[in-house]
Amino acid sequence: MRKFWFTYPAKAMVIFPGGFGTMDELMEVSTLVQTEKLNKEIIIVLYGSQFWKDVVNFEALVRHETISRKDLNLFQFADDPETAFRIIQEGLTRHYLEPEVKLSEPPTPEPDI
Repeated sequence: MRKFWFTYPAKAMVIFPGGFGTMDELMEVSTLVQTEKLNKEIIIVLYGSQFWKDVVNFEALVRHETISRKDLNLFQFADDPETAFRIIQEGLTRHYLEPEVKLSEPPTPEPDI
């Protein structure tokens, strides 16, 4: 519950290399997003692609069918501040700033006279 409320107001997260606490936060947030418990889009940026790919073998998780291939879309990698900023900016624009496409309303029938 604590992590749910920690994540609930967030629209984006940048997760930097770290130890067990960082892994715990990453896995918990990923699980909340994967299971759609947050009921919104959240942009997750893993900063330092080489670190994350060395420490967590995401492809092995897919290969062993412990996660789905589509779960790899829950996050993106960035190796510099400009890339991280671009990922966040594009995600926030796409999910929170662009107007939603509205379906056209059916025409109102003319009254019979």
